[in-house]
Amino acid sequence: MTAARDTWTIASAADAARARAGLARLVADTGAPALDRARFLSALGVRLRHAVDAGGAELTVTAGPDGRLGIALGGPEPWRHTLVRSGALPGPQDEPHSEALPDSQAAPLAEALPEDEPHAEALPGPQEAPLAEALLSADEDAAAVLTSLAETEELLRLHREELHQTNQGVLALHAELEAAALAQRDLLDAERAARAEAENARRLLTFLANASAVLHASLDHEDILRRLPELLVPEYARHVDVWLVDDERTPPGDRAAATVTAARTGRPQHAGPHPGQLPGVDDLPASALFPDRPLLCLPLGGRTVQGVLTLAAPGERFDPDTTVMLLELARRAGIALENARQYEQHRDVAEALQRAQLTDLPAVPGLDLAARYLPATHGLNIGGDWYDAFSQPDGSVLTVIGDVTGHGLRAAVIMGQLRTALRAYAVEGNGPARILTLLHRMLRHQQPELYATCAIARFTPGEPEVVWAAAGHPPAVARDPRGEVRVLDAKPGIMLGVPLPYEYEEHTVELPAGSVLALYTDGLVERRAAGIDVGIDRLARAMQVLGAAELAKLDAAADALLRPMLHDSEHDDDICLLLCRTTIG
Repeated sequence: MTAARDTWTIASAADAARARAGLARLVADTGAPALDRARFLSALGVRLRHAVDAGGAELTVTAGPDGRLGIALGGPEPWRHTLVRSGALPGPQDEPHSEALPDSQAAPLAEALPEDEPHAEALPGPQEAPLAEALLSADEDAAAVLTSLAETEELLRLHREELHQTNQGVLALHAELEAAALAQRDLLDAERAARAEAENARRLLTFLANASAVLHASLDHEDILRRLPELLVPEYARHVDVWLVDDERTPPGDRAAATVTAARTGRPQHAGPHPGQLPGVDDLPASALFPDRPLLCLPLGGRTVQGVLTLAAPGERFDPDTTVMLLELARRAGIALENARQYEQHRDVAEALQRAQLTDLPAVPGLDLAARYLPATHGLNIGGDWYDAFSQPDGSVLTVIGDVTGHGLRAAVIMGQLRTALRAYAVEGNGPARILTLLHRMLRHQQPELYATCAIARFTPGEPEVVWAAAGHPPAVARDPRGEVRVLDAKPGIMLGVPLPYEYEEHTVELPAGSVLALYTDGLVERRAAGIDVGIDRLARAMQVLGAAELAKLDAAADALLRPMLHDSEHDDDICLLLCRTTIG
């Protein structure tokens, strides 16, 4: 089959309308969708109107055997369009475009157009029925397009509304997220603040515990007063003043008014240019001594006010939490001061009692005596050690040294009882061993839970020998005139008071004129860092190096022995030393 072709002359608007109507029927027969037909015909109508306005043109329609439909519009603005078999027609384009048409839809055009060469002829005259039908068909297409557009608009409205709702949801979600973020930030701030408060409380409690341990570790009130400023300056106070109410060295008139008020009322006082509003603290006007610096005056003491701790603020004001800690520290410091004073009173009483029971050494022909008593440097360790020297009815001299277990007033009282009993047994003419046996028996029955050590040496004028006995006591050390030193390490008897019956033995040692015998308690030779044997060896060496000048005066020899023995100046127990030097009577 050859191509079918027809050419129409478009000279007027009527020609254009008839041509559009004819092509509308032709395109409608293809079964293309209304929207596609409307697009094609709209583009064709615009081209036809332009052709009429330009003075006319020829419209050529060609239907090929391959189903190709070609439209060509000549004139000043030529336009070509090609349609190929397809289920839909393309939109208007200025350049040729190919779309496929079904084979069954090419027949109507081929039958309507003659199969000869193209030629120009006038379009047939208007026929009302076909034209009306074409116009009605165009209206149907337009209605279909408008319906489609309405549906599209409705769909767009629905999408727009859905998008609006989505946007509203997103905005609400953003608002919720922002609110959640703000709430989380507030929670984090609150958590940080709580952690900071907890850390500050932990720091204050740690300081309070450590400071309390430092204060209560000492039983010397002067040491406590010295340590308070060291603990508080500069973190908690610019400077610290401690005033004891019974301190007559500084009259109240030289103190801040708030300090005197705190001592008189027993209530903490704050004095500053502005009220402190501190918990448990009264506010007073600024101090005349420190008009620009807040003062915090805290009573020292628990049951009674020992004094007042006055602190100058380290900054512009006192922190409330820190003030609570300082109040408790002042209370504990007052208790520590009260304990120290009670301890010192007990110590003074015990030391006075013990010193009152220490014997004035007798002046005996043929025997020089020197003694030293040193109380312990730590703790209430007064009362256990004693020395004694006295003459017996037969003219001999007994030298005694002893140590009661335990410390304090009870030990001092028991020591007095032993000293009195020992003198009573000696007056009856008993020797050292018998005296110790009787003391052991007495202590077992009267003080079953208390023990003591003791050593007794008996010097007889004119005799070079010394008789001695010991009950669990450190061995005596002897130095002969040639400077040779030996330790009297014969096995001593058991301690006095041990719940066993026991008979003590006597020993004899030769001490020619010019010899020195040292009796001592374990406080002289025993230290925590070393055993007692090390101390005994050190004492023996110290006696060996005594010079002639020191031996000439026994008190000087006693001091010379104490110096190397107490080089550390610290000892936890009492010390007694009794030196006995034999001379030519």
